[in-house]
Amino acid sequence: MIGGVVIVLVGTALAARCVRRVVVEGDSMAPTLLAGDRLVVLARPWGTPARPAVGEIVAVCDPRRADRVLVKRVASLERPDGTLVLLGDSPDASTDSREFGAVPLASVLGRVVHRYGPPGRSGPVGRPTEYDRA
Repeated sequence: MIGGVVIVLVGTALAARCVRRVVVEGDSMAPTLLAGDRLVVLARPWGTPARPAVGEIVAVCDPRRADRVLVKRVASLERPDGTLVLLGDSPDASTDSREFGAVPLASVLGRVVHRYGPPGRSGPVGRPTEYDRA
């Protein structure tokens, strides 16, 4: 009985640390992601963040306001200093690395893996940039 409770508590703690929900605000990731899209973000449960691949969509702490989360696409990995260049899919509507520069890998909260809402637009979020607004 106690073993089962411990397993449930450890599993809950890991899930809380690994899974985050984010709601898209604005048009910076259109047409891939639209305002109001609800996303699941996965992170590693411990250790250093996984190095995302170029083309993946990630959630990061906003370098200008730590209480805010940004969702952007990884444009490049700057290996010597361990930073990422992040861009929005809609350049005219995006505030990204062109404005605030590369961000440290440590600011990555996780990879965006799934859109769970709104109804009719749920599904996995991968590397492709095409997305049908209809």
